[in-house]
Amino acid sequence: MKLHELKPVKGSKKNKKLLGRGIGSGLGKTSGRGHKGQKSRSGASIPAYFEGGQMPISRRLPKVGFTNIFKKKFAVINLDTLAGHSLEGEVSAKILVEKGVIRKNLPLKVLGRGEVEKPFTVNAVKFSKTAKEKIEKAGGKVVVVETW
Repeated sequence: MKLHELKPVKGSKKNKKLLGRGIGSGLGKTSGRGHKGQKSRSGASIPAYFEGGQMPISRRLPKVGFTNIFKKKFAVINLDTLAGHSLEGEVSAKILVEKGVIRKNLPLKVLGRGEVEKPFTVNAVKFSKTAKEKIEKAGGKVVVVETW
């Protein structure tokens, strides 16, 4: 194969839609906009949620529930995730963010799903009862950190 023999993949190139070039082109006169109506006018942009003036569905449906704006957010991790990432020594939220195990540097909460074979020290704000027991049973240490 030579450079002059290269061609784009079939179907990857499309001709530009030329509008308003006479009736014979198939896209002349109204240029594919149809006759009359809001969408045929220039500058027409209707939001996707607009329902033609009728009461929008978001306002027709009843509002339920409550969002607590003072809720404390945690980066939650289970013991099986900790064991799966072959972490050794000291484990904290900062280290887990660097390794890509958790996304944000939030206060860490450790839950007890899974088993721990290796002993390691875990620095976190909260621990579940089972997580604490399993870490200590494996010979590790649980350190409760008071950082918010």
